[in-house]
Amino acid sequence: MASKRERGLHELYADDPERADALVFGRRTGDSRRGFLKNAGLAGMGAAVGGSIPFAAMMPAGLVPAAMAQPAQQPQAGPAADKGPKVLKMDGKAELAVLGDKPLVAETPAHLLDDDVTPTDKFFVRNNGLTPDPASMPSDPKAWKIKIDGEVNSPMEITLGDLMARFPNVTHTLMLECGGNGRSFFVPEARGNQWTNGGAGCAEWTGVRLADVLKAAGLKSSAVYTGHYGADPHLSGDATKPSISRGVRLEKAMDEHTLIAFRMNGKDIPLIHGAPVRLVVPGWAGSTSAKWLNRIWVRDKEHDGPGMGGFSYRMTRKPIVPGSKGDEKDTVILESMPVRSVVTFPAHGTRLAAGTRKIDLRGHAWAGDNAVQSVEVSIDFGVTWKKAEVKAPVNKFAWQRFTASIDLPSAGYYEIWSKATDTKGVTQPFQAGNWNPQGYGGNPISRVAVLVEA
Repeated sequence: MASKRERGLHELYADDPERADALVFGRRTGDSRRGFLKNAGLAGMGAAVGGSIPFAAMMPAGLVPAAMAQPAQQPQAGPAADKGPKVLKMDGKAELAVLGDKPLVAETPAHLLDDDVTPTDKFFVRNNGLTPDPASMPSDPKAWKIKIDGEVNSPMEITLGDLMARFPNVTHTLMLECGGNGRSFFVPEARGNQWTNGGAGCAEWTGVRLADVLKAAGLKSSAVYTGHYGADPHLSGDATKPSISRGVRLEKAMDEHTLIAFRMNGKDIPLIHGAPVRLVVPGWAGSTSAKWLNRIWVRDKEHDGPGMGGFSYRMTRKPIVPGSKGDEKDTVILESMPVRSVVTFPAHGTRLAAGTRKIDLRGHAWAGDNAVQSVEVSIDFGVTWKKAEVKAPVNKFAWQRFTASIDLPSAGYYEIWSKATDTKGVTQPFQAGNWNPQGYGGNPISRVAVLVEA
Protein backbone atom coordinates (compact mmCIF):
# COMPACT_ATOMS: atom_id res chain seq x y z
CA MET A 1 0.00 0.00 0.00
CA ALA A 2 1.39 3.42 -0.96
CA SER A 3 2.44 5.58 1.96
CA LYS A 4 0.79 8.94 2.50
CA ARG A 5 2.90 11.83 1.24
CA GLU A 6 3.85 14.31 3.95
CA ARG A 7 3.35 17.98 3.19
CA GLY A 8 6.54 19.96 2.65
CA LEU A 9 7.46 22.99 4.76
CA HIS A 10 6.31 25.42 2.07
CA GLU A 11 2.95 23.69 1.74
CA LEU A 12 2.45 23.67 5.50
CA TYR A 13 3.11 27.40 5.68
CA ALA A 14 0.87 28.07 2.69
CA ASP A 15 -2.01 26.11 4.22
CA ASP A 16 -1.70 27.15 7.87
CA PRO A 17 1.15 29.52 8.79
CA GLU A 18 0.15 29.63 12.47
CA ARG A 19 0.30 25.86 12.81
CA ALA A 20 3.56 25.79 10.85
CA ASP A 21 5.14 28.26 13.26
CA ALA A 22 3.83 26.20 16.15
CA LEU A 23 5.33 22.98 14.81
CA VAL A 24 8.63 24.43 13.63
CA PHE A 25 9.35 27.11 16.23
CA GLY A 26 6.95 26.46 19.09
CA ARG A 27 4.63 29.40 18.43
CA ARG A 28 1.40 29.28 20.39
CA THR A 29 -1.86 29.41 18.45
CA GLY A 30 -3.38 32.87 18.75
CA ASP A 31 -0.07 34.69 19.14
CA SER A 32 0.63 37.22 16.42
CA ARG A 33 3.81 36.54 14.53
CA ARG A 34 5.09 39.98 15.48
CA GLY A 35 4.61 39.13 19.15
CA PHE A 36 5.91 35.63 18.60
CA LEU A 37 9.14 36.99 17.14
CA LYS A 38 9.82 39.13 20.20
CA ASN A 39 10.20 36.42 22.79
CA ALA A 40 10.81 32.68 22.90
CA GLY A 41 9.70 32.29 19.29
CA LEU A 42 12.44 34.59 18.10
CA ALA A 43 14.99 32.63 20.11
CA GLY A 44 13.72 29.40 18.57
CA MET A 45 13.86 30.76 15.04
CA GLY A 46 17.32 32.21 15.67
CA ALA A 47 18.52 28.83 16.89
CA ALA A 48 17.07 27.20 13.77
CA VAL A 49 18.88 29.56 11.37
CA GLY A 50 22.10 29.71 13.40
CA GLY A 51 22.08 33.21 14.86
CA SER A 52 20.13 36.30 15.81
CA ILE A 53 17.87 37.88 13.17
CA PRO A 54 18.47 41.65 13.13
CA PHE A 55 15.44 42.37 10.90
CA ALA A 56 13.10 39.83 12.51
CA ALA A 57 10.42 42.46 13.10
CA MET A 58 10.20 42.97 9.33
CA MET A 59 9.85 39.29 8.44
CA PRO A 60 6.57 38.67 6.57
CA ALA A 61 4.03 36.40 8.21
CA GLY A 62 4.36 32.80 7.12
CA LEU A 63 7.78 33.29 5.52
CA VAL A 64 9.91 30.14 5.50
CA PRO A 65 13.51 31.24 6.23
CA ALA A 66 15.67 30.61 3.18
CA ALA A 67 18.20 28.81 5.36
CA MET A 68 15.55 26.15 6.00
CA ALA A 69 13.82 26.19 2.62
CA GLN A 70 16.82 25.26 0.47
CA PRO A 71 20.13 23.48 1.07
CA ALA A 72 23.37 25.42 1.38
CA GLN A 73 25.31 25.62 -1.87
CA GLN A 74 28.82 25.61 -0.48
CA PRO A 75 30.60 22.33 0.29
CA GLN A 76 29.58 21.22 3.79
CA ALA A 77 31.47 19.25 6.41
CA GLY A 78 30.12 16.78 8.93
CA PRO A 79 26.45 15.67 8.99
CA ALA A 80 25.40 18.48 6.62
CA ALA A 81 27.35 16.81 3.82
CA ASP A 82 24.73 14.04 3.63
CA LYS A 83 21.71 16.34 3.35
CA GLY A 84 22.21 18.01 -0.02
CA PRO A 85 21.23 16.77 -3.48
CA LYS A 86 23.17 14.07 -5.27
CA VAL A 87 26.34 15.48 -6.83
CA LEU A 88 27.19 14.82 -10.48
CA LYS A 89 30.40 12.85 -10.94
CA MET A 90 31.38 13.10 -14.60
CA ASP A 91 34.65 13.80 -16.35
CA GLY A 92 34.70 17.33 -17.70
CA LYS A 93 31.84 18.51 -15.48
CA ALA A 94 31.79 20.43 -12.22
CA GLU A 95 29.88 19.11 -9.21
CA LEU A 96 26.38 19.93 -10.41
CA ALA A 97 23.26 18.93 -8.48
CA VAL A 98 21.63 15.85 -10.04
CA LEU A 99 17.85 16.15 -10.34
CA GLY A 100 17.30 13.00 -12.38
CA ASP A 101 19.29 9.99 -13.62
CA LYS A 102 17.23 8.76 -16.58
CA PRO A 103 17.24 11.02 -18.44
CA LEU A 104 20.22 12.80 -16.93
CA VAL A 105 19.27 16.18 -15.50
CA ALA A 106 21.66 18.30 -13.43
CA GLU A 107 21.50 21.94 -12.38
CA THR A 108 24.22 24.44 -11.59
CA PRO A 109 24.35 25.77 -8.01
CA ALA A 110 23.92 29.55 -8.09
CA HIS A 111 27.45 30.31 -6.88
CA LEU A 112 28.81 28.44 -9.93
CA LEU A 113 26.92 30.84 -12.21
CA ASP A 114 29.25 33.69 -11.23
CA ASP A 115 31.43 33.71 -14.37
CA ASP A 116 30.73 36.32 -17.04
CA VAL A 117 30.59 33.44 -19.52
CA THR A 118 29.51 30.08 -18.12
CA PRO A 119 32.38 27.59 -18.48
CA THR A 120 31.42 24.36 -20.20
CA ASP A 121 32.11 22.29 -17.11
CA LYS A 122 29.63 24.39 -15.09
CA PHE A 123 26.88 24.38 -17.71
CA PHE A 124 23.65 22.63 -16.70
CA VAL A 125 22.61 19.31 -18.26
CA ARG A 126 19.09 18.58 -19.50
CA ASN A 127 18.43 15.45 -21.51
CA ASN A 128 15.04 14.18 -22.66
CA GLY A 129 16.29 10.83 -23.94
CA LEU A 130 19.51 8.89 -23.73
CA THR A 131 22.88 10.34 -24.63
CA PRO A 132 23.92 8.94 -28.03
CA ASP A 133 26.51 6.17 -27.93
CA PRO A 134 29.88 7.66 -28.96
CA ALA A 135 30.46 4.54 -31.07
CA SER A 136 27.44 5.50 -33.18
CA MET A 137 28.89 8.90 -34.05
CA PRO A 138 30.93 9.43 -37.25
CA SER A 139 34.68 9.30 -36.75
CA ASP A 140 34.87 12.65 -38.53
CA PRO A 141 32.33 15.06 -36.96
CA LYS A 142 32.27 17.07 -40.18
CA ALA A 143 30.58 14.10 -41.88
CA TRP A 144 27.49 14.52 -39.65
CA LYS A 145 24.40 15.20 -41.78
CA ILE A 146 21.49 17.55 -41.22
CA LYS A 147 18.31 17.38 -43.29
CA ILE A 148 16.25 20.50 -44.10
CA ASP A 149 12.89 19.58 -45.58
CA GLY A 150 9.19 20.35 -45.55
CA GLU A 151 7.92 23.72 -46.75
CA VAL A 152 11.08 24.62 -48.68
CA ASN A 153 11.72 24.87 -52.41
CA SER A 154 15.05 23.05 -52.32
CA PRO A 155 15.22 20.36 -49.61
CA MET A 156 18.79 19.65 -48.61
CA GLU A 157 20.89 17.21 -46.67
CA ILE A 158 24.10 18.93 -45.75
CA THR A 159 27.16 17.75 -43.84
CA LEU A 160 28.49 19.73 -40.92
CA GLY A 161 31.69 20.34 -42.87
CA ASP A 162 29.79 21.83 -45.80
CA LEU A 163 27.63 23.86 -43.42
CA MET A 164 30.72 25.38 -41.80
CA ALA A 165 32.30 26.18 -45.16
CA ARG A 166 29.24 27.42 -47.01
CA PHE A 167 27.71 29.83 -44.50
CA PRO A 168 29.21 32.69 -42.46
CA ASN A 169 30.41 31.58 -39.04
CA VAL A 170 29.24 33.81 -36.18
CA THR A 171 29.88 33.85 -32.42
CA HIS A 172 27.50 35.15 -29.76
CA THR A 173 27.22 34.86 -25.98
CA LEU A 174 23.72 33.44 -25.50
CA MET A 175 21.44 32.35 -22.68
CA LEU A 176 20.02 28.85 -22.60
CA GLU A 177 17.48 28.04 -19.90
CA CYS A 178 15.40 24.97 -19.19
CA GLY A 179 11.69 25.64 -19.53
CA GLY A 180 11.16 24.25 -16.02
CA ASN A 181 13.76 26.45 -14.35
CA GLY A 182 12.34 27.63 -11.02
CA ARG A 183 9.81 24.78 -10.82
CA SER A 184 10.69 23.96 -7.20
CA PHE A 185 9.32 27.33 -6.07
CA PHE A 186 5.71 26.42 -6.85
CA VAL A 187 3.34 25.49 -4.03
CA PRO A 188 1.97 22.87 -4.21
CA GLU A 189 4.70 20.99 -6.04
CA ALA A 190 4.30 20.79 -9.82
CA ARG A 191 5.28 17.79 -11.93
CA GLY A 192 8.83 17.43 -13.24
CA ASN A 193 12.42 17.98 -12.19
CA GLN A 194 12.55 20.32 -9.21
CA TRP A 195 14.85 23.03 -10.58
CA THR A 196 15.78 25.99 -8.41
CA ASN A 197 17.52 28.69 -10.50
CA GLY A 198 20.31 26.51 -11.89
CA GLY A 199 18.76 25.30 -15.15
CA ALA A 200 20.43 28.18 -16.96
CA GLY A 201 23.77 29.17 -18.41
CA CYS A 202 25.28 31.77 -20.70
CA ALA A 203 28.01 30.32 -22.91
CA GLU A 204 29.75 31.54 -26.04
CA TRP A 205 28.35 29.70 -29.07
CA THR A 206 29.82 29.57 -32.56
CA GLY A 207 27.83 28.39 -35.53
CA VAL A 208 25.88 29.52 -38.55
CA ARG A 209 22.63 31.45 -38.55
CA LEU A 210 19.64 29.16 -38.98
CA ALA A 211 18.10 31.93 -41.07
CA ASP A 212 20.92 31.67 -43.63
CA VAL A 213 20.36 27.94 -44.01
CA LEU A 214 16.58 28.28 -44.33
CA LYS A 215 16.99 31.03 -46.91
CA ALA A 216 19.30 28.77 -48.91
CA ALA A 217 16.65 26.05 -48.84
CA GLY A 218 14.09 28.56 -50.13
CA LEU A 219 11.17 29.03 -47.77
CA LYS A 220 7.74 28.64 -49.28
CA SER A 221 5.03 31.19 -48.52
CA SER A 222 3.28 28.43 -46.54
CA ALA A 223 6.16 28.09 -44.05
CA VAL A 224 5.13 29.16 -40.52
CA TYR A 225 6.85 26.86 -38.03
CA THR A 226 9.84 24.58 -37.56
CA GLY A 227 10.14 21.08 -36.11
CA HIS A 228 13.50 20.02 -34.61
CA TYR A 229 14.87 16.48 -34.36
CA GLY A 230 17.98 15.05 -32.72
CA ALA A 231 19.77 11.72 -32.55
CA ASP A 232 19.22 11.08 -28.83
CA PRO A 233 17.60 7.64 -28.41
CA HIS A 234 14.18 7.40 -26.78
CA LEU A 235 14.27 6.25 -23.14
CA SER A 236 12.38 3.11 -24.15
CA GLY A 237 15.08 2.17 -26.66
CA ASP A 238 12.55 2.28 -29.50
CA ALA A 239 14.53 3.66 -32.46
CA THR A 240 11.31 4.75 -34.21
CA LYS A 241 10.39 7.21 -31.47
CA PRO A 242 11.99 10.64 -31.13
CA SER A 243 12.81 11.55 -27.53
CA ILE A 244 11.42 15.01 -28.08
CA SER A 245 10.68 17.20 -31.08
CA ARG A 246 9.92 20.82 -30.43
CA GLY A 247 9.86 23.77 -32.79
CA VAL A 248 9.45 27.53 -32.98
CA ARG A 249 7.53 30.11 -34.93
CA LEU A 250 9.31 31.06 -38.13
CA GLU A 251 9.97 34.59 -36.82
CA LYS A 252 12.12 33.15 -34.02
CA ALA A 253 13.86 30.72 -36.35
CA MET A 254 14.83 33.65 -38.58
CA ASP A 255 16.27 35.73 -35.73
CA GLU A 256 19.96 36.39 -36.41
CA HIS A 257 20.91 35.01 -32.98
CA THR A 258 19.26 31.60 -33.53
CA LEU A 259 22.17 29.35 -34.45
CA ILE A 260 23.07 25.92 -35.69
CA ALA A 261 26.06 25.71 -33.35
CA PHE A 262 29.15 23.52 -33.45
CA ARG A 263 31.44 25.20 -30.90
CA MET A 264 30.87 26.02 -27.25
CA ASN A 265 33.26 28.45 -25.55
CA GLY A 266 35.68 28.20 -28.45
CA LYS A 267 35.93 24.40 -28.54
CA ASP A 268 33.99 21.58 -30.17
CA ILE A 269 30.71 21.04 -28.32
CA PRO A 270 31.05 18.10 -25.88
CA LEU A 271 28.85 15.07 -26.44
CA ILE A 272 26.78 15.72 -23.31
CA HIS A 273 25.86 19.15 -24.70
CA GLY A 274 24.88 17.98 -28.18
CA ALA A 275 28.01 17.24 -30.21
CA PRO A 276 28.75 17.57 -32.97
CA VAL A 277 26.01 20.10 -33.74
CA ARG A 278 22.95 21.53 -32.01
CA LEU A 279 20.47 24.35 -32.21
CA VAL A 280 20.73 27.36 -29.92
CA VAL A 281 17.44 29.23 -29.69
CA PRO A 282 18.29 31.87 -27.07
CA GLY A 283 15.75 33.33 -24.67
CA TRP A 284 13.18 30.57 -25.25
CA ALA A 285 12.70 27.27 -23.41
CA GLY A 286 15.87 25.22 -23.84
CA SER A 287 13.94 22.24 -25.20
CA THR A 288 13.65 24.10 -28.52
CA SER A 289 17.47 24.05 -28.80
CA ALA A 290 17.71 20.48 -30.08
CA LYS A 291 20.95 18.65 -29.31
CA TRP A 292 22.57 16.16 -31.73
CA LEU A 293 20.62 17.95 -34.47
CA ASN A 294 19.91 15.88 -37.58
CA ARG A 295 16.72 17.35 -39.04
CA ILE A 296 14.76 20.59 -39.29
CA TRP A 297 11.29 20.10 -40.70
CA VAL A 298 9.70 23.34 -41.92
CA ARG A 299 5.97 23.16 -41.29
CA ASP A 300 2.86 24.88 -42.66
CA LYS A 301 1.29 24.72 -39.21
CA GLU A 302 2.29 24.68 -35.54
CA HIS A 303 4.59 21.73 -34.94
CA ASP A 304 2.98 18.75 -33.20
CA GLY A 305 5.96 16.58 -32.26
CA PRO A 306 6.58 15.00 -28.83
CA GLY A 307 6.86 17.82 -26.30
CA MET A 308 4.41 20.12 -28.10
CA GLY A 309 1.09 18.79 -26.79
CA GLY A 310 -0.83 18.37 -23.56
CA PHE A 311 0.76 20.45 -20.79
CA SER A 312 4.31 19.97 -22.17
CA TYR A 313 6.05 23.34 -22.32
CA ARG A 314 2.69 25.07 -22.16
CA MET A 315 1.33 27.67 -19.74
CA THR A 316 -2.27 28.04 -18.63
CA ARG A 317 -3.98 30.86 -20.47
CA LYS A 318 -5.95 31.92 -17.38
CA PRO A 319 -5.08 31.41 -13.69
CA ILE A 320 -6.17 28.10 -12.20
CA VAL A 321 -6.45 26.85 -8.64
CA PRO A 322 -2.96 25.69 -7.55
CA GLY A 323 -2.86 21.91 -7.51
CA SER A 324 -5.87 21.49 -9.81
CA LYS A 325 -5.86 19.39 -12.97
CA GLY A 326 -6.23 22.23 -15.46
CA ASP A 327 -7.51 22.10 -19.02
CA GLU A 328 -5.07 21.21 -21.80
CA LYS A 329 -7.17 23.17 -24.27
CA ASP A 330 -6.75 26.38 -22.26
CA THR A 331 -2.96 26.62 -22.61
CA VAL A 332 -0.42 28.51 -24.70
CA ILE A 333 3.07 27.48 -25.73
CA LEU A 334 5.89 28.61 -23.47
CA GLU A 335 8.11 30.81 -25.61
CA SER A 336 10.15 33.69 -24.13
CA MET A 337 11.40 32.87 -20.63
CA PRO A 338 10.46 35.18 -17.73
CA VAL A 339 12.68 37.79 -16.08
CA ARG A 340 14.99 36.32 -13.43
CA SER A 341 17.85 37.43 -11.20
CA VAL A 342 20.22 35.19 -9.27
CA VAL A 343 22.66 36.27 -6.56
CA THR A 344 25.89 34.41 -7.34
CA PHE A 345 28.08 35.88 -4.56
CA PRO A 346 27.98 35.30 -1.69
CA ALA A 347 26.81 31.70 -1.96
CA HIS A 348 23.69 30.62 -0.17
CA GLY A 349 24.68 29.26 3.24
CA THR A 350 27.86 31.35 3.55
CA ARG A 351 29.23 32.00 7.04
CA LEU A 352 31.00 35.34 7.28
CA ALA A 353 33.70 36.20 9.81
CA ALA A 354 32.83 38.09 12.97
CA GLY A 355 33.04 41.83 12.40
CA THR A 356 31.86 41.68 8.77
CA ARG A 357 29.72 44.74 8.16
CA LYS A 358 29.72 45.02 4.38
CA ILE A 359 29.08 42.66 1.50
CA ASP A 360 29.94 43.43 -2.11
CA LEU A 361 27.43 41.17 -3.77
CA ARG A 362 27.05 40.24 -7.41
CA GLY A 363 24.79 38.21 -9.61
CA HIS A 364 23.28 37.79 -13.06
CA ALA A 365 19.88 38.71 -14.47
CA TRP A 366 18.15 37.94 -17.77
CA ALA A 367 14.70 38.21 -19.33
CA GLY A 368 14.11 35.90 -22.30
CA ASP A 369 13.52 37.95 -25.45
CA ASN A 370 13.80 41.17 -23.42
CA ALA A 371 16.64 42.90 -21.60
CA VAL A 372 16.91 43.71 -17.90
CA GLN A 373 16.04 47.28 -17.03
CA SER A 374 16.93 47.24 -13.33
CA VAL A 375 17.80 45.03 -10.35
CA GLU A 376 17.09 45.87 -6.73
CA VAL A 377 18.42 44.17 -3.59
CA SER A 378 17.17 44.03 0.00
CA ILE A 379 18.41 42.64 3.34
CA ASP A 380 15.38 43.54 5.46
CA PHE A 381 12.87 41.11 3.94
CA GLY A 382 11.81 43.52 1.21
CA VAL A 383 10.85 46.48 3.40
CA THR A 384 13.48 48.64 1.69
CA TRP A 385 15.27 48.11 -1.61
CA LYS A 386 18.53 49.40 -3.03
CA LYS A 387 19.23 49.70 -6.74
CA ALA A 388 22.09 47.57 -7.99
CA GLU A 389 24.41 48.56 -10.81
CA VAL A 390 23.41 46.62 -13.93
CA LYS A 391 25.77 46.19 -16.87
CA ALA A 392 24.54 46.12 -20.45
CA PRO A 393 24.58 42.67 -22.13
CA VAL A 394 27.56 41.95 -24.39
CA ASN A 395 25.03 41.17 -27.11
CA LYS A 396 21.30 40.53 -27.30
CA PHE A 397 20.25 37.40 -25.40
CA ALA A 398 23.25 37.47 -23.05
CA TRP A 399 22.69 37.78 -19.33
CA GLN A 400 23.60 40.95 -17.44
CA ARG A 401 25.89 41.35 -14.44
CA PHE A 402 24.59 43.24 -11.41
CA THR A 403 26.58 44.39 -8.37
CA ALA A 404 25.80 46.20 -5.13
CA SER A 405 27.40 46.99 -1.78
CA ILE A 406 25.24 46.42 1.26
CA ASP A 407 25.93 47.40 4.87
CA LEU A 408 25.15 45.02 7.72
CA PRO A 409 24.23 46.60 11.08
CA SER A 410 25.41 43.72 13.26
CA ALA A 411 26.21 40.04 13.44
CA GLY A 412 23.41 37.60 12.73
CA TYR A 413 21.28 35.94 10.05
CA TYR A 414 20.48 37.85 6.86
CA GLU A 415 18.68 37.09 3.65
CA ILE A 416 19.90 38.86 0.53
CA TRP A 417 16.98 39.29 -1.84
CA SER A 418 17.17 40.40 -5.46
CA LYS A 419 14.46 41.23 -7.96
CA ALA A 420 14.87 42.17 -11.60
CA THR A 421 12.59 44.22 -13.85
CA ASP A 422 12.67 43.77 -17.63
CA THR A 423 12.37 46.39 -20.35
CA LYS A 424 8.61 45.80 -20.55
CA GLY A 425 8.23 46.70 -16.88
CA VAL A 426 7.65 43.15 -15.63
CA THR A 427 9.19 42.47 -12.20
CA GLN A 428 9.96 39.22 -10.44
CA PRO A 429 7.18 38.39 -7.96
CA PHE A 430 7.65 37.67 -4.27
CA GLN A 431 6.32 34.12 -4.80
CA ALA A 432 6.04 31.94 -7.90
CA GLY A 433 2.72 32.82 -9.50
CA ASN A 434 0.48 31.44 -12.25
CA TRP A 435 0.68 27.87 -10.98
CA ASN A 436 0.45 25.31 -13.80
CA PRO A 437 0.58 21.49 -13.80
CA GLN A 438 4.08 21.28 -15.30
CA GLY A 439 5.52 24.14 -13.27
CA TYR A 440 6.74 26.57 -15.93
CA GLY A 441 7.54 30.22 -15.34
CA GLY A 442 8.46 30.05 -11.65
CA ASN A 443 10.61 33.15 -11.18
CA PRO A 444 10.26 34.52 -7.65
CA ILE A 445 12.82 36.85 -6.12
CA SER A 446 16.24 35.31 -5.45
CA ARG A 447 16.93 34.66 -1.76
CA VAL A 448 20.37 33.91 -0.36
CA ALA A 449 20.92 33.25 3.34
CA VAL A 450 24.17 34.31 5.03
CA LEU A 451 25.27 34.27 8.66
CA VAL A 452 27.69 36.76 10.19
CA GLU A 453 29.42 35.13 13.15
CA ALA A 454 29.00 36.89 16.49
